[in-house]
Amino acid sequence: MDNRQEVREFLTTRRARITPDQAGLPATGSRRVPGLRRSEVAAIAGLSVEYYAKLERGQIAGASTGVLDALGRALQLDDTERAHLLDLARAADGIPTSGRRRRPAGKAAGSRLSLQWALDAITDGIAFVRDPHQNLLATNALGRAFYSPVIGDGGRTPNLARFQFLDPAARDFYPDWDLFAEMCVGIMRAEAGRDPHDRGLQDLVGELSTRSETFRRLWADHNVRTHGTGTKRFHHPVVGDLTLAYEELAVTAEPGIVLLIYTAEPSSPSAERLRLLASWAAPADTPITKP
Repeated sequence: MDNRQEVREFLTTRRARITPDQAGLPATGSRRVPGLRRSEVAAIAGLSVEYYAKLERGQIAGASTGVLDALGRALQLDDTERAHLLDLARAADGIPTSGRRRRPAGKAAGSRLSLQWALDAITDGIAFVRDPHQNLLATNALGRAFYSPVIGDGGRTPNLARFQFLDPAARDFYPDWDLFAEMCVGIMRAEAGRDPHDRGLQDLVGELSTRSETFRRLWADHNVRTHGTGTKRFHHPVVGDLTLAYEELAVTAEPGIVLLIYTAEPSSPSAERLRLLASWAAPADTPITKP
């Protein structure tokens, strides 16, 4: 991915979404483009117009932390967006962005027995490991049953992004499909900022951009997000509607790999349906990953 283009498009899309009123400026005169003018962002950030214009052209190498912080305040970036801007700047400086060791994605995590044992020890919730490419590397038994529409026949490593944008079954599985699509792209955008040289992620983005107009449009928005914690709704083909809370945990032994756990509120209809799903899956408990 072209770092300069990434910086340019990220800054211009952030600038375009802020109105003068939101920035505390008088809305005077006609505006040819939405959002703030370059001169207004520069003034709020305490930068010269010439220097801000240079940054917005993608020439961010050498920008200090103070400058990046000032830009973050001027453009009203949230924590995830600030981290993304810092990642882009580090990439421009040739600095590794997140301390990740460069290795084939998921090779170690997907085959490590101790990690699979940890997943299998979680019996009342859905637990799975995901890599930066949105691959499902390993799951517990309930996770395999839950993600059966994604896993399919097991002939290929299950990928949440491909399922989201290329499989018609995703619109049934995700009642809030549009929201899930935005979340998926936002997470991938953040990952691309952390490692712009990740060829596997570049290939996935290229594939999805070619095959899905929705993905292409969302990718062009340059929105970023982290997963973290929250609540999601699903419609499973076996047990029906589920409302699940999720927590995302970093797997520190494998930088970039995350463990996600979905649970239901105790004694809720969703908890009962998870128990039903576990019973349904028990006789056919088989791993999804291959050595």
